[in-house]
Amino acid sequence: MPSSSAPQEAGTGKVPVPRRPRARSWVPRAALPVGSFLLFLVLWQLLALSGTWSRTLVPLPADVWDAFVRVSTTRDGVRGYNGSYLVEHLGISLRRIAIGAGIGIAAGVVFGLLMGTVGWVRSLFEPWITFLRTLPPLAYFSLLIIWLGINEEPKVTLLAVAAFPPVAVSTSAAVAAVPRALIEAARALGASRWDVVKDVLVPSALPETLTGIRLAVGVAYSSLVAAELVNGLPGIGGMVKDAANYNNTPVVLVGIISIGVSGLVIDGLLLRLERTVVPWRGRV
Repeated sequence: MPSSSAPQEAGTGKVPVPRRPRARSWVPRAALPVGSFLLFLVLWQLLALSGTWSRTLVPLPADVWDAFVRVSTTRDGVRGYNGSYLVEHLGISLRRIAIGAGIGIAAGVVFGLLMGTVGWVRSLFEPWITFLRTLPPLAYFSLLIIWLGINEEPKVTLLAVAAFPPVAVSTSAAVAAVPRALIEAARALGASRWDVVKDVLVPSALPETLTGIRLAVGVAYSSLVAAELVNGLPGIGGMVKDAANYNNTPVVLVGIISIGVSGLVIDGLLLRLERTVVPWRGRV
């Protein structure tokens, strides 16, 4: 019998031709955000040139770029803004967010695990966390200043309090949603209470906890300007607040753009961490 080097399609006698995998096109994915950014710049330029508002309220993109260069370098003997470069302002604010949000996230994970596993803890703390989650940061920042002064303590505390509820709520809900059968199976195999938490509850809740962490960092970023309202210089939020006092709109926009871009970078890093730690999410 003649041998065949390739399998034939049933009933046709034709040898199937392997199809080349379609190459992924990166051009559309890169072109869309770049195109939207260029369109935004064009619309901004046209709006600034239209004369509807003064240049003080709506500066040209070139004015904002000049402000960016000015606060990032030393010009005419003036170092950055208020004696600090833009990167220094941003670095100090990021340090405050890292400390404050880090404390809030750690506390949120612990409280979320406790509320998800111990019924009376959930009944005791859930109303308070919900109450805290609905409060705007400015509602209690003045109280923190009275209690803690005007140095770093109220700023870090504000960011911690802002970051705490999203993590606590997401972790608690994820732990409570773990199938009971998994817990009973682990106990039937001789797992202790700590083993159940470590090997069953934490891995099962991890995807939602990471989502809560991303939300917490976003909330901390949105609270940054509020946290630096008082004695916020050096700091990017303090720079925005101080520039707004003098109607220095280009510097205000530089600060806002810096906060947004750094927030996008950090959120992208957290998303990459989430895909690395829980690669099964969305695939099962």
